[in-house]
Amino acid sequence: MNIKESAQNYLETILILHKKNGSVRSIDVANYMNYTKASISVAMKHLRESDYIAIAADGKITLTPSGREIAEMLYERHQVIADILIALGVNEKTAYEDSCKIEHDLSEESFEKIKECLYKHHTQFRKS
Repeated sequence: MNIKESAQNYLETILILHKKNGSVRSIDVANYMNYTKASISVAMKHLRESDYIAIAADGKITLTPSGREIAEMLYERHQVIADILIALGVNEKTAYEDSCKIEHDLSEESFEKIKECLYKHHTQFRKS
């Protein structure tokens, strides 16, 4: 994936907010990430120019297919890594914070093995 970590975080945040609220505006992203509206405005402009998001006339942000693909992949990584850390006994808050750091740098091979281990050895996480 050839996209900066900060851009990855914005895309994942848009996905999370959309799942939570049904719609997303720049102010929602700013509040969630605790960034200034100006910083978010610049980031959204870059994401739109890179065709990762679309911004409607009313300000609602949607992920394009390429943006959604990246966001979903990161969201899955975030969840799986946090789940395995929690299964190992790490408290939930720390597990999610560490997962956010790990998800960007972990190779696809390592991630797949972690996911395989999680689903194989921890029945509460098995896919149905």
